[in-house]
Amino acid sequence: MENRLILRFVFLSLLIILTGFIAKTIGLNIHQIIALSIFSASVFATLLFWDFRVAIAFLGIATLLITKTVDLENMVKFASLEVILFLVGMMVLVGLLKEGGFFAWLVTLILRIRNLTAKKFVFIISILSALLSCCVDEVTSIIFMAAAILEICDYFEVDPTPFIIISILSTNIGSTGTVLGNPIGILIASKSGLTFEDFILKAFPIMWVCLLSAIFLVIIWYRKEIKKLGEKIKNFGANEILIKLIRVPPERQLKIGLSIFGLTLLFIALHHRLELLWGLETNTLLLSIPLISAGGVMLWRHSQARSYIEKDVDWWTLIFFLLLFAKAGTLKYTGVTEVLARKITYLVKGNPITLISSLLWTSAIGSSILDNVVLVAAFIPIVQSFKDLGFVVQPLWWALLFGGCFGGNITLVGSTANIVALGILEKEKNIRMTFFRWFWVGLTVGVVTTGVAWLALIWLPFYR
Repeated sequence: MENRLILRFVFLSLLIILTGFIAKTIGLNIHQIIALSIFSASVFATLLFWDFRVAIAFLGIATLLITKTVDLENMVKFASLEVILFLVGMMVLVGLLKEGGFFAWLVTLILRIRNLTAKKFVFIISILSALLSCCVDEVTSIIFMAAAILEICDYFEVDPTPFIIISILSTNIGSTGTVLGNPIGILIASKSGLTFEDFILKAFPIMWVCLLSAIFLVIIWYRKEIKKLGEKIKNFGANEILIKLIRVPPERQLKIGLSIFGLTLLFIALHHRLELLWGLETNTLLLSIPLISAGGVMLWRHSQARSYIEKDVDWWTLIFFLLLFAKAGTLKYTGVTEVLARKITYLVKGNPITLISSLLWTSAIGSSILDNVVLVAAFIPIVQSFKDLGFVVQPLWWALLFGGCFGGNITLVGSTANIVALGILEKEKNIRMTFFRWFWVGLTVGVVTTGVAWLALIWLPFYR
């Protein structure tokens, strides 16, 4: 084990040196080389040293400061604290819903459907997975969906793997529908000025088209498994499944929690109109509303306030994001992204359609290898640099969103939701997913859904 770690550290060092050499070859100065090498180290660390990525991020930020590649004031500015605080607020609200039993209650409520069939079950888990990820986040959504699917499949004595995969694919697709579904959504919104309304008008419809396409594909792909489940449902009786599921009645705490969450979503949906009415800077309320709601929750549930912050907020991930955003901002601060943007502009010969297509498919392929937040954080300053070169950048933001989320379906490590759900499957059922068992169906769904987004971005003037 130690020898493997040493070899990986040597390989990481060689990659950083190679990055620095390439940067020098294309004419970058010393601070630009350091900025690009440090950011590349964080990217490579997510591939080679997942458990060490925060430690490597700490060392990288310290190096940037000591070498005067970035100063303290700009480092804090680039860290996108507003995005981190938004995610903290939403995590506290999700903790309240979790404590009240919302997710189990919602799943049992929706599954109270007469004449349940296997295909209808696939539609239900797909749509529910997508909508839940729109309203909370992909990781929280998949945790509860995976638990429900495992229990259902246990009862009917069928292999849960195909249905877990279907739920994961739908979750990643659904996470594009609103600004809340994926951390890259709020990151893009905060850097681009896109509002919740923009997501509902332009991302939500494409999400539905892609989701229906994916459902059609998985019904064909897993037709044998779906047929077997259908036979089991006929033999066992569909309504008996409700006995096996945990029933959680909507008690007072859950009702209050739902009211708070519903009001939060309502004000987030209206944030742009309210900002215009009150003369506030764009996205001020989008980023503030979750903090107001979370503050109210911690006042109401003051005995649980510390628990919400300590247990329900994923500080490990948020700290990594904060440091990663600071490094990405340093790329723009030192001028690296402007150089890269000019190189890309030359390669695509200034053609905006080629640029949109290249960004969409590159981000899709890249997010199948890297964590999509890492990928998007790398591309954001480059997209901002295209604006300085005279390009219309709004379609580029949508290309980055769709590519980052849909590409996460291609491999089993392409999204955090994939890793979390497959970890639950292995822990609960001792079923270990192999690369190619996931890859072929993930590749098919990933390519088709990215293709749908590509056609929309290229042919519909609405997205320009």
